[in-house]
Amino acid sequence: MKEYRDHYFLKAKRENYPARSIYKLRELDARFRLLAPGMRVLDLGAAPGSWSIGAAERVGARGRVLACDIQDTATVFPPQVIFRRSDALAPSAEFSALLAETGPFDLVMSDMAPATTGSRFTDQARSLELALAALEAALRHLKPGGNFVVKIFMGPDMDELLAPMRRAFRKVASFKPKSSRAESKETFYTGLGFRGPKAAPGGITPETGGADGPEAARAH
Repeated sequence: MKEYRDHYFLKAKRENYPARSIYKLRELDARFRLLAPGMRVLDLGAAPGSWSIGAAERVGARGRVLACDIQDTATVFPPQVIFRRSDALAPSAEFSALLAETGPFDLVMSDMAPATTGSRFTDQARSLELALAALEAALRHLKPGGNFVVKIFMGPDMDELLAPMRRAFRKVASFKPKSSRAESKETFYTGLGFRGPKAAPGGITPETGGADGPEAARAH
């Protein structure tokens, strides 16, 4: 994937973050107050690690960040971060055990993106599948009152994500950070105030599987 050496790319390099996505998380946090000291956070599609590091900075030594990605990363994380190579859509036995041990979570966040094909329709469809899988994970692992943030490529089928989110959360809002590239079709949806497992919508429930999706690529 082409690297865009813009202001945020260069800023991340100067400040020793693995990717420019750190600034997207900071903007989301400033807008929606997602992170606070002592929180437990689940980071899906975490490599190369900027969101996990950013979350760790905010939750502090008493908090925990559990992170996974299908790709490994050489990033050195703070002690409160546990990173494992695992598919978020089909967690390994080890990662499933860590989910049970570390959760429930105050925040589930997903910067997952599909390996792009050059076809806008295909990429949007795969992005939607990943977003639905992230929502399923949130419904399984969030505390009542917890929050969820997910990246998605904008497309014609957005209501497939938004309808269940609106049933599961007290408030749903969209936000495109300034640090996103202007030409990017990505946006972020935030679900605030999880209503609890009983509010999980039909078709995506904590007890049954949701959409089967493609593997996530590294988030940038």
